[in-house]
Amino acid sequence: MKVIGTAGHVDHGKSTLVEALTGTHPDRLKEEREREMTIDLGFAWLTLPNGEEVGIVDVPGHRDFIENMLAGVGGIDAALFVIAADEGVMPQTREHLAILDILQVQGGVVALTKIDLVDDPDWLSLVEEDVRQVLKGTVLGGAPIVHVSARKRIGLEQILNELSTCLAEKPARLDIGRPRLPVDRVFTIAGFGTVVTGTLNDGSLRVGDEVEILPRKLKGRVRGLQTHKKKEEIAIPGSRTAINITGVTVEQIQRGDVVAHPRDYGTTTRLDVRFRLLPDANQPVRHNNQVKLFIGATEVIARLRLLGAEELLPGEQGWLQLELTAPVVAVRGDRYILRKPSPGETLGGGMVVDPQPKGRHRRYSQETLVRLEALAQGTPEDILMQALLALGAATLKDVIARSNLDYAQAELAVEELRSSGQLISVENSSETGVLPRETLVTSHGYWEQLSRKLIQEVNSYHQTNPLRRGMPREELKSRLKISPRLFTASMTRLVAENLLQETGPLVFLPGYTLHFSPEQERSVASLMARFEASGYSPPSVKESQAEVGDEVYAALVDLGKLVQVSPEVVFSRKLYDHMVQEIQHMLGTQGTITAAQVRDHFNTSRRYVLALLEHLDTIGLTVRDGDIRRLKI
Repeated sequence: MKVIGTAGHVDHGKSTLVEALTGTHPDRLKEEREREMTIDLGFAWLTLPNGEEVGIVDVPGHRDFIENMLAGVGGIDAALFVIAADEGVMPQTREHLAILDILQVQGGVVALTKIDLVDDPDWLSLVEEDVRQVLKGTVLGGAPIVHVSARKRIGLEQILNELSTCLAEKPARLDIGRPRLPVDRVFTIAGFGTVVTGTLNDGSLRVGDEVEILPRKLKGRVRGLQTHKKKEEIAIPGSRTAINITGVTVEQIQRGDVVAHPRDYGTTTRLDVRFRLLPDANQPVRHNNQVKLFIGATEVIARLRLLGAEELLPGEQGWLQLELTAPVVAVRGDRYILRKPSPGETLGGGMVVDPQPKGRHRRYSQETLVRLEALAQGTPEDILMQALLALGAATLKDVIARSNLDYAQAELAVEELRSSGQLISVENSSETGVLPRETLVTSHGYWEQLSRKLIQEVNSYHQTNPLRRGMPREELKSRLKISPRLFTASMTRLVAENLLQETGPLVFLPGYTLHFSPEQERSVASLMARFEASGYSPPSVKESQAEVGDEVYAALVDLGKLVQVSPEVVFSRKLYDHMVQEIQHMLGTQGTITAAQVRDHFNTSRRYVLALLEHLDTIGLTVRDGDIRRLKI
């Protein structure tokens, strides 16, 4: 699930193009319709030619509303960059492009709109060449430029094809098992209550999950989930998601809050960041400047502490420590924007390097600057985690080898990741003690996906095979397409946690029971009466199947009410247990037995006896030596 964000100057046709592509006009406010101008974020969705569903965030282009725009572009995968052919590159064109560049929104499609208003082909060529020059050296430097008229529906198919190509190259968002949704809209629906929307990052949310709303530390529960107005049981990373939350009111939440699992994230009022001042900034950045910080969907006033320099000139980079007036949720690697409060101007931005610095840094401490440079390259925990995410599941030894860390560093990083719950030992549920290097490990997100898949496969089997006691273990393993070692370890862990259960070769959900219909119950009773009446010469497998049907027969075998000992011979559980006990007694007193002796003992035919004795050989109770059998030692 991916998200496209529009960007571009006011009145260049962003919302009109979105409506032409999706059939949905993203302007939802009355004032927006009256002024024909997007003021706040709008949302729509479409299905690309390759069948992929994507969300669209439509952002305002007017300078007065650019801060609303910043709340929408943080979670997008690609940009639909809109430039009107009759006007060309304008001030907000450049500002929006600079913001996409700072946020590292990699790639997109440029829509040169309103071509129906341009009669001069030379003018169109000049505008396109100007656009290419402006895009050069930015994240949209190689983006395709498509000539479009939304009103005449020219170029729409090409836009969709180019978006398909662009997004096909984007990897799926990582699921590290720590979902967070920066809230960009809050509203209420009669009969449902509080609803928030945003783009989900870093993990999946499920109906019934307990959640925490940060930084307010409110507790709630997911009552319902929607993606593109479709109900979902699970929302995955990268999807535009609406969450119906119980336990909180609409007045308690606002844009910029973050919905997460309890205890997954903390809040901070101080950030260490790498910062780049835009080349066309009107003035340098100096120590102690007051700025507006935009991160996720949050906007907060901050004071910047410039580290290692007196000022940064336009186009320069440096280190900042931001002191915030209100707490935010941030993690290392998050992108952010800084704006001048008044008059409004985008200054620049960069990446969060340390979201939880221990204190205020001395501005010219060389030790601090070296440490920040090292953090920018990645901590040992970050490096090890990236290796783990790349491998999915592997031995600890292989993960460390891929990370290129030395073992001393790696072992400390492993303990840190284990204590935070990000690294899972599949074969050892204990949270303490040094892990052997051959231990199979994985990330929390991968384990969540794998365990969910195992449970879903078993549940699906129950739905399609309601008269089977459980799913054959080997069939489950083949469907997962994972290594035998990982499958065995996963099953052991899930059974120990009572998320799955096993009986012999069958796997089933805890508490799952078979239910026969009244008609089936009657046929079962009739068959079991035949077994009771026939003594040691019971109905054959074919006769039993003809009596109750193949599915009910298989269910009786799964439930252990019938024991099939060969393709043709089956006994009731009561008769089977009795005959096995008698044979064991005969062997205990005589030492050896023959098939003829067993036949005479039960006064039955050789067909039943041979099938039973060969079955006992197979399960390891007896061993055959010529015509005689003895107990297996």
